[in-house]
Amino acid sequence: MQHNRYMKWFAVAASVGMLFILIGGALVTKTDSGLGCGRNWPDCNGSLIPKEITPEVLIEFSHRVVTGVVSISILGLTIWTWRKLGHIREVKFLGSLAMFFLIAQALIGAAQVLWGQGDFILALHFGISLISFAAVLLLSMIVFEVDRKFDADQVFIGKKLRWHTIAVTIYSYLVVYTGALVRHTDSSLVCPDWPFCYNETPFGLPNNMYEWVQMGHRLAVLIIFIWIAYITWHAVKEYKDQRVIYWGWIIAFSIVVLQVIAGMLVVLTRLNLTIALVHSLLISLLFGLLCYMIMLVSRSNHNEKR
Repeated sequence: MQHNRYMKWFAVAASVGMLFILIGGALVTKTDSGLGCGRNWPDCNGSLIPKEITPEVLIEFSHRVVTGVVSISILGLTIWTWRKLGHIREVKFLGSLAMFFLIAQALIGAAQVLWGQGDFILALHFGISLISFAAVLLLSMIVFEVDRKFDADQVFIGKKLRWHTIAVTIYSYLVVYTGALVRHTDSSLVCPDWPFCYNETPFGLPNNMYEWVQMGHRLAVLIIFIWIAYITWHAVKEYKDQRVIYWGWIIAFSIVVLQVIAGMLVVLTRLNLTIALVHSLLISLLFGLLCYMIMLVSRSNHNEKR
């Protein structure tokens, strides 16, 4: 029996809404609009509706409104899927995960506004929102019966690919954290060249903390690029008969290539805002896809036990 089409539309809206939260948060950071509403939360500069509209107020206040509306929609999706699809073993876990981390990211954002926090703590904000987005995305894929359409509920994944899938997903979170740290420490343009900090001295060590943060992120990206390229080669070679694995890793590799290009352009265009937001969008999509591959590993383990 196909799931209710209204539930599908609601799931799409929730997933897109979570993307708006992620991109909106990145926009707040990249435009230095975090204190657009002053040290006030949930009100803005002492008023429920801001009286004076500046670009910073508009960005920060819009982000808060979107977060509130999307939070309600995700709560609704969670309750709806629990009632209608609670027999599917991942549904309740994903709904709980989405709500928990959505609330966590909102509290961290509120704490930053009210009291301020260090850069290393703030860098967690994007990553926490990312987990909530991944949970909502996976929940939506269940609603759309992706498993049935691509025989994903019948997958069998070998031990080697299982290990790489889990490890690279965990590692991708470290890459996300280092990227967020680059933004929050204002290290985005500390290295004027690409791929090295200074191309005329490619093997010179970083001179300060900001260069270490920037080059540490670039090294982390290089490692995940090579790692996903290897996993994709293995999946193409060994899993031609399992479409969801075969194409899943091809798409993952395509996204990571685009991610590297976007990261390069961020530097070469001197932090063009559109490219920087695309950069955040791509890593969000990659992490969501990797989490789906983790779910396939779980399905494979379940199938073996059966």
